[in-house]
Amino acid sequence: MAIRSQRNYCRNGNCAPLHNKPIDPETQKAIKASYPEIFKKCRQTFANGLHDFDPRSALEVSPEERQAFYEQIWSEPGFRKWLGNFQDIMFNKEANDTFAEFVRNKIRQRVKDSVVAEKLVPKDHPFGTKRVPLESGYYEVYNQDNVVLVDLKETPIERITAKGLKTSAAEYEFDIIIFATGFDAVTGAFTRIDIRGVDGQALKDKWADGPRTYLGIQSVGFPNLFTLVGPHNGATFCNIPRCSEQNVEWVTDCIRYMRTHNHGRIEAKPEAEDAWTEHVGDTIANSLLLQADSWFMGANTPGKKRTFLMYAGGSPAYRAKCDEVAAKSYDGFELQ
Repeated sequence: MAIRSQRNYCRNGNCAPLHNKPIDPETQKAIKASYPEIFKKCRQTFANGLHDFDPRSALEVSPEERQAFYEQIWSEPGFRKWLGNFQDIMFNKEANDTFAEFVRNKIRQRVKDSVVAEKLVPKDHPFGTKRVPLESGYYEVYNQDNVVLVDLKETPIERITAKGLKTSAAEYEFDIIIFATGFDAVTGAFTRIDIRGVDGQALKDKWADGPRTYLGIQSVGFPNLFTLVGPHNGATFCNIPRCSEQNVEWVTDCIRYMRTHNHGRIEAKPEAEDAWTEHVGDTIANSLLLQADSWFMGANTPGKKRTFLMYAGGSPAYRAKCDEVAAKSYDGFELQ
């Protein structure tokens, strides 16, 4: 028997169909030939992907037109359902509800047992406020005779036994138990290392009440430490392979500038860090992201301060700000 907890990735994150399919050689050749156009388009979109938000409101179109649009984006591959949806999906709860219910109905159609289906449909957060995993055939697994869904909120795990797991309701036997624990997103990769700055200050101590950065690239008190793809960085809430290139290229240019001007030390200024950290908060001030206990907010890690860890101003705006700082001889940084 296989057992799946209700606290699974898709249950918490609104799974959407991946729609991957085999690519024949001719199609692959055409895709590779269009790389320059693809990369150009990626630089223009909010998250550096092929999709961008529809400029319309979900509430300004007729119910029939809205349903047809949802069916269209649902049938397409990739993150179109999340990042190519109506522009107010992430800001207007009423607009979000229209798509959230559409997603719930899609799940109900795929799971035969209505009781199991209702346990799987997300109802505790707006759509897209947790990362949207993409799947192929995930929900159909719950129609198999050898799969049981256990709601750990109703019957929590009490202990591991010699045979498997004991919940408050029953004991389940397993050959293998796979643990998925310890996902300390965004800051964890830095704070698990004992990084020390000026006067021995530990980075994990400075960020104990939430990260403070300038451009998501440096933090005051830690000179010459570049936190690529870290908190408050434009490469986090983004198509990371495309956005991390911007980080790498910017830091490379910065180091080249330092060498040219005989600088050996660079550190963010306190006022620049204060302004950027405040700006990061402003990018989600009116967003539905604040309503979910997600890893975006650090809420999945016990004891971690609940605060937004990403940057939600969009890739083009972030890149423009970084370019402006570099053009002004790295304004906001102190170079020595």
